[in-house]
Amino acid sequence: MNYGVSELPEKGEQTRYEEKAPSDQSAEEFTWTKEEETAVRRKLDYYIVPLTTFLYLLCFLDRTNVGNAKIQGMEKELHLDIGVRWNWVTSIFYIIYMFVEIPSNILLKKIGPKWYLPLLVVGFGLVSMCSAFVQSFEGLLTARAFLGIFEGGVMPGLAFFITCFYKREELYLRVGIYVSAASLAGAFGGLLATGLTRVPEWGTSAVRIHTWRNIFFFEGLFTIIVGLGAPFLMPTKPGETWFLTPRQRRIAEERLVIKGGASEHEKVEVRHVTGTLTNINNYICAIGFFMINITVQGISLFLPTILKDLGWTSTRAQLYSVPPYVCACLVAIFVAWLSDKTNRRGIYLAAFTLPAIAGFSILRWVENKNIRYMGVFFITIGAFPGGPGFLSWGLNNAGGPAMRAVSSAYIVTLGTAGGVLATWTYVVKDAPFYHKGHTINLSGQLAVLVLSLAGIAYCNWENKQRNRGKRDHRLNGLSETQIRDMGYRNPNFRYIT
Repeated sequence: MNYGVSELPEKGEQTRYEEKAPSDQSAEEFTWTKEEETAVRRKLDYYIVPLTTFLYLLCFLDRTNVGNAKIQGMEKELHLDIGVRWNWVTSIFYIIYMFVEIPSNILLKKIGPKWYLPLLVVGFGLVSMCSAFVQSFEGLLTARAFLGIFEGGVMPGLAFFITCFYKREELYLRVGIYVSAASLAGAFGGLLATGLTRVPEWGTSAVRIHTWRNIFFFEGLFTIIVGLGAPFLMPTKPGETWFLTPRQRRIAEERLVIKGGASEHEKVEVRHVTGTLTNINNYICAIGFFMINITVQGISLFLPTILKDLGWTSTRAQLYSVPPYVCACLVAIFVAWLSDKTNRRGIYLAAFTLPAIAGFSILRWVENKNIRYMGVFFITIGAFPGGPGFLSWGLNNAGGPAMRAVSSAYIVTLGTAGGVLATWTYVVKDAPFYHKGHTINLSGQLAVLVLSLAGIAYCNWENKQRNRGKRDHRLNGLSETQIRDMGYRNPNFRYIT
């Protein structure tokens, strides 16, 4: 029986899958129990989730450590306080990053993640380490541009990598955990910056490494070491996963075929790109990710500066940036778990805009620094669950693996444009209250609320149309293979709301 891409009916405690066996086996019926599938999923969780989380933590750490370096002497030494130099330093990264994502994910699909993703990690680690030696505004600008080239493929690449191992209803929690590394990086960034700036001055007579330069050098060096070791841990696909037994590999691979329809080996073609661009849910997720990124990237880059402008010393500002990120990480993982448990996306995205709206309202209109600091907590716990939420929602409703690869890059690319805008929301002349920046972010969170509700309404409406048979005409004249490759356009496919 062919279930296409629709949900497989319940079979009690046993899942059943029939196909022609591999060439070295006779044709047989391959079955596995629910307990076996759970054991496979847990093994994947023990290896895949920590690995992707750690790699993205390093990615975000090397991206945002420039904010920590700024208040530790870099701004004065490189004369970044002249005009809008600092904003150009932060925005050039996102401008380059934005144009790299889709081509990078297409390359990832061709080359495979085992070597391609670690190559990117080594690349951005090397650029970060070399940033310790820059001597001018122009040099730092160049380094940030190269950082964007290497980091541009990491987030969509890791997102696609995860979709190759998990079912739709398992996806948000895993993506949520790895994207929560952004908030972990914010927490570690403040602590590491505090410690690394105290490393005694060292280096050559030409280039002395000290204070802010230590942040770039040692964080970049560690990233390079991890990147070089990553290929020995990363599996290529479920059927070639080194930490599973042969039977578990087959279960890991075939449980996805049942759910997804299309083969994990399908190549990215023009139809997958056009299909991505005609998926209304992708636009909702991409614009939502754009709005979320205005806040997430802006806070990640400017939080140390915002806290310092409240009247605290550089060291205290670094340390005070840690607790909001820790809270954000815990809340983001909880929301992801709850979303997967209930198989819902939009309602949680809408609900968690409310604390962020409250937080930016406090920063915009309240002057007491302690209350304003409380507002920072509201912002981080409200905004940080949004990134993995919109990305997972888009991946859930994309269809087959090739379209997921393009969709993840497409959503993150448009979302990255929010990072470009974020770098211009807080400018020196608006210090210390940054009314303009807080107003822009407040408006962005209100937009996220509207988009989340609109996404729920659209997905529910489209599912009802399919339930009534109003999309069945799409199947006319198509072969079984063509039907299987339709992805989200298949009338049997149901959107997750």
